[in-house]
Amino acid sequence: MNPIGQTRKGMALMQKIVALATLMLSPVLSLAAQQAAVARLVVSPARPEVMVGDSLRLTAQALDSSGNPVSDAKITFREKGLQGASVDADGMFRAGARGTMEVVASAIVQGAKPVIQEVTVRMLAGPATSVAIGPHPGRLVPGQRVQLAAKALSATGDERDDAVVWSSAAPAVVRVSRDGLLEAKGAGRATLTATSGTVKGSTTVAVTTAVPASVTIEPSAPRVRQGDVIRFTVTAKDAAGAAIPGVMPTWSFGPGEGMIDPDGVFVPYRPGVYTVTAVLGNRSAVAPVTVTPREVRRPATIVGAAPRKAFPTSEVWVHPNGKVAYLGTHLGGDRFYTIDISDPTHPVIVDSVQANTRLVNDIMTDKAGKVLVFTREGAADRKNGLVICTLDDPLHPKVVSEFTEGVTAGVHSSFVYTQPKYGTHVYLTNDGTGALHIIDINDPAHPKEVGRWKTPRPDAGRVLHDVDVQDGLLYASWWDDGLVILDIGNGIKGGSPSNPQFVSQFKYDLDKLYRQVSETSGPGFIRGTHTAWRHGQYVFVADEVFGLDAGEALFEGRPTRAYGRLHVVDVSDLEHPKEVAWYEPEYGGVHNVWVAGDTLYMGAYNAGFRAFDISGELRGDLRAQNREIAHVNPVDKDGFIPFAAMTWGVVVKDGLAYVNDFNNGLFVVRLEPRRDDRPLVP
Repeated sequence: MNPIGQTRKGMALMQKIVALATLMLSPVLSLAAQQAAVARLVVSPARPEVMVGDSLRLTAQALDSSGNPVSDAKITFREKGLQGASVDADGMFRAGARGTMEVVASAIVQGAKPVIQEVTVRMLAGPATSVAIGPHPGRLVPGQRVQLAAKALSATGDERDDAVVWSSAAPAVVRVSRDGLLEAKGAGRATLTATSGTVKGSTTVAVTTAVPASVTIEPSAPRVRQGDVIRFTVTAKDAAGAAIPGVMPTWSFGPGEGMIDPDGVFVPYRPGVYTVTAVLGNRSAVAPVTVTPREVRRPATIVGAAPRKAFPTSEVWVHPNGKVAYLGTHLGGDRFYTIDISDPTHPVIVDSVQANTRLVNDIMTDKAGKVLVFTREGAADRKNGLVICTLDDPLHPKVVSEFTEGVTAGVHSSFVYTQPKYGTHVYLTNDGTGALHIIDINDPAHPKEVGRWKTPRPDAGRVLHDVDVQDGLLYASWWDDGLVILDIGNGIKGGSPSNPQFVSQFKYDLDKLYRQVSETSGPGFIRGTHTAWRHGQYVFVADEVFGLDAGEALFEGRPTRAYGRLHVVDVSDLEHPKEVAWYEPEYGGVHNVWVAGDTLYMGAYNAGFRAFDISGELRGDLRAQNREIAHVNPVDKDGFIPFAAMTWGVVVKDGLAYVNDFNNGLFVVRLEPRRDDRPLVP
């Protein structure tokens, strides 16, 4: 064959090869063109709003650079963060609680990076169904002025932003401005009405005929430490020297920092001399208050440690014998460790219990130390729930049963509690429904459910995070529903483990309280009522708060920061709980707490381990009162994230604090005796 013929045949063969390659590559070229065509994603509605309890369909359209639809792009939706709602992959959004949630829409084309667009969904409180009027004097003297307060509430108790307008049925007796500034004009009775839209609330006040000629304060010149509470009272007398009963003055103080409430309860924050003033009509009285330093600081020593590197550390529990500790794992952790702490200066890991889980969040024994329960989340077979162990040898727990019925979505927290009348039960949280489940474990090998309870909120917004049980009363931290108190055997409402009965609720506006987090981190941040602990007349309630990016960093095992407040709720009137004091770290959050005697111990996340003096009556800002006893950063070079504190909580036993740090492991801390003041030697 001549070269020309060979060349022609070669060219023909090459043309066939090119044609075949073109044919084979055409889908790829088409796909590449399609991928390049997805320029942006448009979500509708652009500024979605939905009322709590309602649903909303979100849609999205993938567009090319010319604004034309890309029909082959697959659109999916997912939620970002944990915020009282849910969204299906097809865009059906269900609002369960007031707040905001970030929703991520994705346009997916095979082989290409998804094009995403985020949209913020505002979840609004339902229509106002009531107006709650704040505390105020019921009996006034002529000329007295008082600022009234009221707020509009939805059927689920969510606070609305609606304006409330005031009016008086008897302006000659009491005059009130639209924004609630009251002035007593003449003797008689008057009904005051607070109106929000079509909803009203009312209260009645009386104005005396007597006019104060003198006012005196008791105690007249108290001397206290900073943070101590003084209850001032006044005696008002008319011109004839007769006492005028039942009247309440307007209180103020200065200079300095502190708080005084309408009842005359005063707490000073800083040392110094304060002047407290009571004004009643056109009369007033003053009382000087001398305030000395609180002086509660003490040294704290880390006497032993068990750093952990394989997994982050979750919960710690100490066996009642005080010689064994149990330490959970997080972020893929499939086990908890048993640790010999008979010598607290040298904790030794002796054994571990493994399970089908990626997170052992909670571990607890019964009071007798015979049974141990731990929780599971993230199981490979999606059968989470509880694992129950017997403790014939506390260092080597033996798994005897599991409980998964109805709680396969996961159990975050549980509490083991024994009552003589009912025996031993586990009170646990359900990740899937936000309900409380009550499990009878009197026969540990055969657990059985005996009761359930949940708040009257849409399932999409119900999250039960933690449980505390004391004296037959259960204190549940219900995230968006605040603190809920149930009778499970106390008798106040006839409740039992199989028949829990509602006692009361303490709820607050989380979005308003943590507005600064939204302003710096964006909407849809993580915030909710996290844990509670009853002690004396108070329940200490801790909030868990993270910005969205900070929350993602935590669950990706990166250093991060938290926010949060510890609420001090007075439950001396159990059916009407009220917040009287609070604590917020300057930089950090609040997580789990433990109270022993007059000391509250706290895991403050990136603010480390804290201990506080909670002696006496509590009012106002506890941090400002210099009540902090000790602060320790429990960190180690061999931690999961070395030298970065992320302290979860603490268990106190035999005078030692067993502190669990998410990033670093277990630390044993001792509070030392307070050092005497010594002069500085140059």
